[in-house]
Amino acid sequence: MKAEVLLGLQWGDEGKGKIVDVLTPHYDIIARFQGGPNAGHTLEFNGIKHVLHTIPSGIFHDTTTNVIGNGVVIDPVILKREIDALRTLHVDVTRRLLVSRRAHLILPTHSLLDKASEAAKGKEKIGSTLKGIGPTYMDKTGRNGLRVGDIDAPDFKVKYDKLVAKHRELLRFLDADTDPTELEKAWFEGIETLRQLTRIDSEQYINDALIAGKRVLAEGAQGSMLDIDFGTYPFVTSSNTMCAGACTGLGIAPSRIGGVIGIFKAYCTRVGSGPFPTELLDDDGEKMRQVGREFGSTTGRPRRCGWLDLPALNYAILINGVTELMMMKADVLSPFDTIRVCTHYRINGELTNRLPYDICTAEIEPVYVDLPGWNDDLTGITSPDAMPAALLDYIHFIEKETGVPVSVVSVGPDRTQTLLRKPIGETVGA
Repeated sequence: MKAEVLLGLQWGDEGKGKIVDVLTPHYDIIARFQGGPNAGHTLEFNGIKHVLHTIPSGIFHDTTTNVIGNGVVIDPVILKREIDALRTLHVDVTRRLLVSRRAHLILPTHSLLDKASEAAKGKEKIGSTLKGIGPTYMDKTGRNGLRVGDIDAPDFKVKYDKLVAKHRELLRFLDADTDPTELEKAWFEGIETLRQLTRIDSEQYINDALIAGKRVLAEGAQGSMLDIDFGTYPFVTSSNTMCAGACTGLGIAPSRIGGVIGIFKAYCTRVGSGPFPTELLDDDGEKMRQVGREFGSTTGRPRRCGWLDLPALNYAILINGVTELMMMKADVLSPFDTIRVCTHYRINGELTNRLPYDICTAEIEPVYVDLPGWNDDLTGITSPDAMPAALLDYIHFIEKETGVPVSVVSVGPDRTQTLLRKPIGETVGA
């Protein structure tokens, strides 16, 4: 059996949480492979909205095991908060959730370092969520980090104090707050919650499951255009958000990966700083924001909005080896008479359909194709056969331009507002 990978193809916030929730009944294991609590995977069902930051989006399904992989960085405070909220809904988190011993821990001083570093950048700030994720990955690559498995070591507190001492020196250098005392009480309470969970060697667990014929879905966070290597650097996150990150974030070989499911919005959004060639700073952009409720589920910040960017989307499809597309928030474009799609960039007078290396500094003029809007309320549609002709034309245009089929179209936030253009079993979980 091979694992499927599900990831975002834009700048995050594509709707991965909802799709994982919809797909979960077809899988035995949902495994998150990278990122930290900067993720905000939103699920909506039975009239209730749920936002998950660290826990995989399959947690609401009783028959599926959820794994936090080694590539994830965990803030015990936020994890405890998530677990407490789930328990009020009678979700058996202790039984359904497993945590990799190799996952790294976000310390209170990591958050202080994140805030101090971002403040020092001034106008050149990246737009960090200030949750300590970048500094935690820096300690990981610098071979200084604390891991989940360390909480069982007799000298755990000694290791913690040693790392905090190092962080305090850095904070003094940045002329920032060096005292994490007020934050530590909640942090160590989170550690106690973590101790109540089953801790595993996730690489062995996932591979054993695949060998045994179990169906595994690897869940990514953020989006491909935020990948530390291939995103719009330096306005990126601190991990590999692309398909290859599932290998390092779960400990599975490339030969163990089957289908790659790419999630994208029918338009584009971005939170924080960084290049955004198709961004709309006019009434159309504001309309997208309001209709789509485009405000960060983690930060609450308003998202920047713009038309679909095919050069960026095709780039993400290329580096991930996407085999199947799922389009989200088609309903948000219903008020528009004309829908624009960027097919090329004009850079220094030259026309290209490729993402440039210097996207952060190049003067990019998006070149658009205009398509007719559908002007229909999609939120009540329950069958793909009922989609308006203009929406089908939009989908067919995207399929032609990308060479990848669109198998799912989302027409609202609830899990029931999901139109399957082909049976799930034909492409995933088979």
